[in-house]
Amino acid sequence: MYKSEATGEPANGKGLYTPLNGEVDGSSVVDGDKNLNPFAKAGIFSIMSFWWLNPLMKKGKEKTLKDEDIPMLRKEDSARSCYSLFLEQLNLQSQIRPSTSPSILWTIIVCQWKGILIAGFFALIKILTMSAGPLLLNAFIEVAEGKEVFKYEGYVLALSLFVAKCLESLSQRQWYFHSRITGLQVRSLLSAAIYRKQMRLSNAARLMHSSGEIMNYVNVDAYRIGEFPYWFHQTWTTILQVCIALVILINAVGLATIAALVVIVLTVLCNTPLAKLQHKFQSKLMTAQDKRLKATSEALVNMKVLKLYAWEIHFKNVIEELRLEECKWLSAVQLRKSYNGFLFWASPVLISAATFGTCYFLGIPLYASNVFTFLASLRLVQDPIRSVPDVLGVVIQAKVALVRIVTFLEAPELQNESVRQICEMKNLKHSICIKSAEFSWEENPSKPTLRNINIEVKPGEKMAVCGEVGSGKSTLLAAILGEVPKIKGTIQVSGETAYVSQTAWIQTGTIQENILFGSSFNDQRYQETLEKCSLVKDLELLPFRDLTEIGERGVNLSGGQKQRIQLARALYQDADIYLLDDPFSAVDAHTATSLFNEYVMEALSGKTVLLVTHQVDFLPAFDSILLMSDTEILHAAPYHQLLSSSQEFQVLVNAHKETAGSERLANGVSLHRTATSIKELIKSCAVEQLTTSVGDQLIKIEERETGDAGLKPYLQYLNQNKGYLYFSLSICVHLIFVIGQILQNSWMAANVENPHVGELRLIIVYLIIGFSSFIFLLVRSLSAVSLGMHSSKSLSAQLLNSLFRAPMSFYDSTPLGRILTRISSDLSIVDLDVPFSLVFSVGIATNMYANLGVLAVVTWPVLFVSVPMMYLAISLQRYYFASAKELMRINGTSKSMLANHLAESIAGAMTIRAFQKEERFFSQNLNLIDTNASPFFHNFAANEWLIQRLEILSAIVISSSALAMVVLPTGTISSGFMGMALSYALALNLSLVNSIQAQCALANYIISVERLNQYMHIPSEAPVVVDQNRPAPNWPAFGRVEIQDLKIRYRPDTPYVLQGISCTFEGGHKIGIVGRTGSGKTTLISALFRLVEPVAGKIVIDGLDISTIGLHDLRSRFGIIPQDPTLFNGTVRYNLDPLCQHNDQEIWEVLGKCQLQEVVQDKGEGLDASVVEAGSNWSMGQRQLFCLGRALLRRSQILVLDEATASIDNATDTILQRTIRTEFADCTVITVAHRIPTVMDCTMVLSISDGELNFFFLGQ
Repeated sequence: MYKSEATGEPANGKGLYTPLNGEVDGSSVVDGDKNLNPFAKAGIFSIMSFWWLNPLMKKGKEKTLKDEDIPMLRKEDSARSCYSLFLEQLNLQSQIRPSTSPSILWTIIVCQWKGILIAGFFALIKILTMSAGPLLLNAFIEVAEGKEVFKYEGYVLALSLFVAKCLESLSQRQWYFHSRITGLQVRSLLSAAIYRKQMRLSNAARLMHSSGEIMNYVNVDAYRIGEFPYWFHQTWTTILQVCIALVILINAVGLATIAALVVIVLTVLCNTPLAKLQHKFQSKLMTAQDKRLKATSEALVNMKVLKLYAWEIHFKNVIEELRLEECKWLSAVQLRKSYNGFLFWASPVLISAATFGTCYFLGIPLYASNVFTFLASLRLVQDPIRSVPDVLGVVIQAKVALVRIVTFLEAPELQNESVRQICEMKNLKHSICIKSAEFSWEENPSKPTLRNINIEVKPGEKMAVCGEVGSGKSTLLAAILGEVPKIKGTIQVSGETAYVSQTAWIQTGTIQENILFGSSFNDQRYQETLEKCSLVKDLELLPFRDLTEIGERGVNLSGGQKQRIQLARALYQDADIYLLDDPFSAVDAHTATSLFNEYVMEALSGKTVLLVTHQVDFLPAFDSILLMSDTEILHAAPYHQLLSSSQEFQVLVNAHKETAGSERLANGVSLHRTATSIKELIKSCAVEQLTTSVGDQLIKIEERETGDAGLKPYLQYLNQNKGYLYFSLSICVHLIFVIGQILQNSWMAANVENPHVGELRLIIVYLIIGFSSFIFLLVRSLSAVSLGMHSSKSLSAQLLNSLFRAPMSFYDSTPLGRILTRISSDLSIVDLDVPFSLVFSVGIATNMYANLGVLAVVTWPVLFVSVPMMYLAISLQRYYFASAKELMRINGTSKSMLANHLAESIAGAMTIRAFQKEERFFSQNLNLIDTNASPFFHNFAANEWLIQRLEILSAIVISSSALAMVVLPTGTISSGFMGMALSYALALNLSLVNSIQAQCALANYIISVERLNQYMHIPSEAPVVVDQNRPAPNWPAFGRVEIQDLKIRYRPDTPYVLQGISCTFEGGHKIGIVGRTGSGKTTLISALFRLVEPVAGKIVIDGLDISTIGLHDLRSRFGIIPQDPTLFNGTVRYNLDPLCQHNDQEIWEVLGKCQLQEVVQDKGEGLDASVVEAGSNWSMGQRQLFCLGRALLRRSQILVLDEATASIDNATDTILQRTIRTEFADCTVITVAHRIPTVMDCTMVLSISDGELNFFFLGQ
């Protein structure tokens, strides 16, 4: 249920929908008049003529538009104002009907009623002025036949025609413009509501709505609903237009009008079952799209893991299967759309057949005046009738999208309002007080996640939380934050909280921005924070220091650096309560000790601290210790009391001593290089630096095309899968159809007054020509569907292949939001909009030129006016496109920024809520919505600016044609051809408008093809398989690794990261690699897996140069346990063996060796136990053990541990190390580590510093 901003109560309760702080007045985000929208201060003439847009159009012609050139939105169009009004109305609706949940649709209508009425008023004027055309045509024919009422009637009629067409243009432009504004406001408020909702989703609701689906709600569904107001008034104006036309027809052909009405009604009725099917298929399509986007998003986020495991091909195949399913429903939707199009395009011929046939049987005579008045009226309604399928399509898409969004907005929310209280800390007895509480992620009383929780934490108290893997430590902190539903007992948290998560959440941006987290800058406090978090030395090594850009999710940081930035963020906030979830496990022992002393004990002195930790050495310093086991608190007491009274605690401490024992053995290790000591080794691990290339930030500004791309994007689209054949076919058959229509009307014009042609023959020939065109209409519709399907499949396949073959450097420098907008909104536009828009725009342009051609042939003097007018029209179009294309490109890049912010917010929702920064992030989201909406607003305004000017030119041509008929001597043009010319002239305006609108829409849509194409040609990695050099099935048999003068740099203009390293790892040896972060050890591992290619030198494994074989053959032969344990949405079986290469027995054996068998059995479903997105329903330690299980199943001769023990407790580390010693005794094990005990068991230890091999020794 959608809930109150202030109280969070359901709509049918007493809670009111109170607007957000600062939103009641809709205060603008940007102050001052620096870039105020000219539309906001424009006068009536400027608004009606779009004169206010001239400065921007002029600037766009003179130079390439940039983001800062685009004026900001009016105050009332901003997302803040729209969302504030939406909340106020939602609040009012809940007051009026407190017993029922307020309708979101009705609330939106109430918010937008002014805009809807204004657009409706202009729509009405447009229909009335348009209906004057057939009446004026009839009067013209009367004048041509010498029946003029007064002397200058012809001139008056020509002037009246011009005025009517100008009024029609002014009203239609305002109709469409105000409809677009309404659509923009609706899209903005829905985007804001979706963002606000995702920040409040309960855990159960988050499992129902994945991050990929939430992205789809904003990128696709809100967009579709925003398009609906543009089409809304056509639902009733089409009916009104038909009714007015019927009145005119009654005057022209009498009772035969009934036949026309019957055919119109039957056409609509025949479409009803098709519309129902369309709705069904559209729903299926959106569901399939969600599944594909969810899978793609998961793969892209974890692309490094997929490459290391050589699973890219499998995951790509899974996504391709989902895409095939999506294409099945896409084809069904497009086919129904084409059938609708055929039905309504054919309807004018059916109406003519029925009407003329009835005229013949009723004996109604046919004259030029009534025939062409009828045809002119028919031509005026045939375009609205033909647009019915498009209107229905938009209505259906909007309905499906609205249902999906409403379902999301009504999803359950976190009920954490009663948990936190802000109060005076002086008189406070307890900072945290939990009594007899039980918590459950599933909100199920029978399955509590935490049981019998009783905690009292005094202000300033330091409390440690420890226990084995999966005991509920992280869940306890989440419960204190109000993230886990309470099913029993009471909980109270008093004071402001700061939270450091176990899995670091880092935003794209600078280090300083991540630390400040929206707080004002205080230099002294900031410097103290850096010192306490051991970040000063790191920043000194950076070219931009704390202004260095951090890649998305901190890709260019080590695990320790990410955690220390999180710690700095928490410390800088100066909160009352600090909840730290195992932050020291990702750093080495030296840094951990320093952080504990300076951060926890000094910087947080006087603060309430709950620290989840596995470092037993720190426990004596705490006031009390919570020992957890099996989701319960076993004991709560000071260290020495707990040590003497709890056997479980003694086991935990002894486990730590076992792992620490090897560190004490360090003094007995003899070195082959006497100059090196263990202290130096420890020091080399402790000092860290970031890997940022000098003078160059990692994250690049999003690339976009500039200037006129010409036909390039169109050719790119048509060249997909021989799409040009289907396009050529559709255009050819449409051309034949248009020629058929001209022949049909020419036959009528030439023979309607011919006494030698009987009425029956006149009608039969007319209808034969009309019915013959049916087949061409059907072929055109089907060829458009074929074009769309073939091109979409080809584009998506190439895009997917390019993304999966892209090197890791691409993902390190490209925010996920940029990629997701392309595979969601851009691909959706290419799927649904581009093919029909392309065929329709060329087809309707053909109609326009045919209308102009008929005018030129019948009234040749009009050429003197039409030729210069055509030149002016082409010049205006070029002037328009100079600005419009840049506006749409900027719209595309700003959409990526919005998507990226949403993706980051979804990932960090728990941290944002913990710091109570929801308002700040929501304000950022509103700003980004406006940044995206502004170019969109100015683009559709520019569209109306262009069409209005072209319509005035068209009105001049039409009036000139009418004037020519008056000026030419009587009898020069027969009444039949005069009627035909005028009917085409009246339709010229409409066909011109439709043509320009179609071209502008297509120009906007084709930007999506441009954007897809940018990511279809990413430089690829080496081949997956080299057929002429496949390794032996048992390679590597010994695991001997030879590194020969290896030199690596990431870009040609950067220094070497590895500077000529040479060494040999004998098969079966255990290799430890240590060194500063940034020293090159991760690069060495990357080179081993060929995530980065060497500039010089080579790596030889068992006599085979790895650069000569395919990447799949290489990576699939290695085992790896990565630093960040990654699980995928699915089951336990799927996560251990996604390629289905092992049977259940083998998987169970591995689970037993990983100490996971019991916990998996307890789940009930066994190997089919659920793993949700990112494996969030399993603890960090359990996830790492699953990664161990993968390595055990693969049984590679070479195993790599890339800081695999960084984020796990000592007990899990012990399990992992013992299992590796046992199971991989004969294998080469390469360990990158920062814990000294981890590498002390190695037979060889390699230290790297600044890309060079410092020392290399053997343990004895």
